[in-house]
Amino acid sequence: MKILGIESSCDETAASVVEDGREILSSVIASQVAEHRLYGGVVPEIASRRHAENIVEVTQQALKEAGCTLGDIEAVAVTYAPGLIGALLVGVNFAKGMALASGKPLVPVHHLRGHIASNYLSSPQLEPPFLCLVVSGGHSHIVEVSGYTQFRVLGRTRDDAAGEAYDKAARAMGFPYPGGVHIDKIAPTGNPKAYRLPRPKVEGSPYDFSFSGLKTAVINLLHNAQQKGETVKVEDLAASFQDTVSEILTEHMMLAARDTGYQKIVLAGGVSANSGLRERMQKACGERGYQLYLPKLSLCGDNAAMIASQGYYEYLAGVRAGADLNACASLNIEAGYAG
Repeated sequence: MKILGIESSCDETAASVVEDGREILSSVIASQVAEHRLYGGVVPEIASRRHAENIVEVTQQALKEAGCTLGDIEAVAVTYAPGLIGALLVGVNFAKGMALASGKPLVPVHHLRGHIASNYLSSPQLEPPFLCLVVSGGHSHIVEVSGYTQFRVLGRTRDDAAGEAYDKAARAMGFPYPGGVHIDKIAPTGNPKAYRLPRPKVEGSPYDFSFSGLKTAVINLLHNAQQKGETVKVEDLAASFQDTVSEILTEHMMLAARDTGYQKIVLAGGVSANSGLRERMQKACGERGYQLYLPKLSLCGDNAAMIASQGYYEYLAGVRAGADLNACASLNIEAGYAG
């Protein structure tokens, strides 16, 4: 069964054809990173316009590379939440048009569910139930995945997401957008114990995260040094920051795994590409005898293959949308599409 996936939740316009939820037949992405770098971050209005310009060509290319036509597709899956509302609307309306014109079912997909599904493409043997750490620019969640369409959030960030903290700390260090990749690149050359940074905890919620104070600590450290005429060794600060974030994420995940009894651990989201986090999670899981599943680096960021994969399982569960499907900027991963 071939599913066409459409993704436009932020600044990547993507289309993909996936067979039976596990095999990628094509995956095409038009990135806007270079343009948004000029502004130090994603500009929603620009992102929406570029999606409108790119989505037809990207979809046509995905079908061509998969060696099929729209007639060969069983259903059209599209990201409808969460994300930038203008960006989401481009993908949703395009997918609705394709489904209506072709008579194919329309399957709405939650973006974070898609990120988790990227692991089905990376590790075809993986099946629920498992515990997943979803970390990206906008989200930091510990999610219990009891079925392909059954999710329960055990922990989440109370303020900044891990990826957001990375980008803001990186900007303060002088790195261009997106900053997380630059910190990851320079961190191995620094001393991770050079700077003692805070490790915030949320009282009464041991699985929840808080990265705002950590980000602020980095910014204040840099500002104070500048005011005193002192030099900060950026590679040491980057190493210390990465080590701290990786430690926080891993410790909370291991605590949740211990308390819930899960021994199958999964990572997902853009920050799951971070080498520091991968290394620490591999070590922690190895020490405890847990199975760790990591998405391929090419599937960590936003892509349509993950949407097509999750769309397959939503389709099997009977999830369908009509012409009244609307985009939603914010939506809990636990909430299934209600129509």
